[in-house]
Amino acid sequence: MLELYHAHISTCSQKARLCLAEKGLAWTSHPIEFATGDHLKPAYLALNPNGVVPTLVHDGRPVIDSSVICEYLEEIAPAEGTALMPRDAYGRAKVRAWLRYIEEVPTAAIRVPSFNGLFLKGWRQMSDTQRARYIEATPLRKGHYRRFGTDGFSKDQVDESTERLRQTVERIDGAITKGTEWLAGNSISLADLCVLPTIVRMSDIGLEDVWRDLPNMTDWYARIRARPSFEKAFYPGSHVSVDD
Repeated sequence: MLELYHAHISTCSQKARLCLAEKGLAWTSHPIEFATGDHLKPAYLALNPNGVVPTLVHDGRPVIDSSVICEYLEEIAPAEGTALMPRDAYGRAKVRAWLRYIEEVPTAAIRVPSFNGLFLKGWRQMSDTQRARYIEATPLRKGHYRRFGTDGFSKDQVDESTERLRQTVERIDGAITKGTEWLAGNSISLADLCVLPTIVRMSDIGLEDVWRDLPNMTDWYARIRARPSFEKAFYPGSHVSVDD
C-alpha cells in the first residue's frame, strides 16, 4: 500500500506524483495544507521530522525526500510502467549526477522568485511574533525564512537565482542533441521528471523568457508536457500564479 502526503503546489510533491504516474502505481492521497500548518503538526512530524513534503508511506513505513522517493518507487516496482533508471551502471550514474545537480541548483534557486511572487503578501500580514514562531517551528530552512524578512529577497538574490535557473535550462538544452530526446539518453528518466516541476514553476510565475532562445529545451518541455503523467501530476489546483 502506497500513501503520499503531499501539497498540491509543492514542486517536490509534483516530482513524486510524476513518478507515481509514470510507474502506473495506485496510491492514497493525503493532502497537506501549508496555510493551516499541517506540515508542522506532531502527527506529520512523526512521519517526516524535516517538516517538508512529500512523504511516502509504504506498508506503514515512511520514506522521505522527494528524490529518494522517486528512486525508491523505481526500485520497488522496476517492471511497472515506465522504467525510470537505465539498466547500465554508467547510465544510472548520469541520472544520479543530474539528480544531485537538480537538488543543488534549480530546486534551491526557484524558491527565491517563488517566495517573492507568491508568499510575500501573506508573510507580511503575519505579526513579528507569528513569523518568529513559524520560523522556530520549522525544522529546516530557518535561515531561508530569516533572509526573506518582510521585504522579500533582494534584487541581488533574485538575480543570482535567475542566473542559476538560466544555467539549468542551458544544460537541458545542451543535453538534448540530435537523436537524444531526454536528459540522460534516449529514454525518459528520473532526471527529466525531477527537474520538470522547477520548469513548470518558472512558467507559472512568468519566467519563460529565460529559455525562449533555447530550441532544444523548448522541444523537451513540449515533449514532456504531452505525456499522460503530466496531467496526472499537475491537476487543477497544482499550478500557481503571481496574480493570485
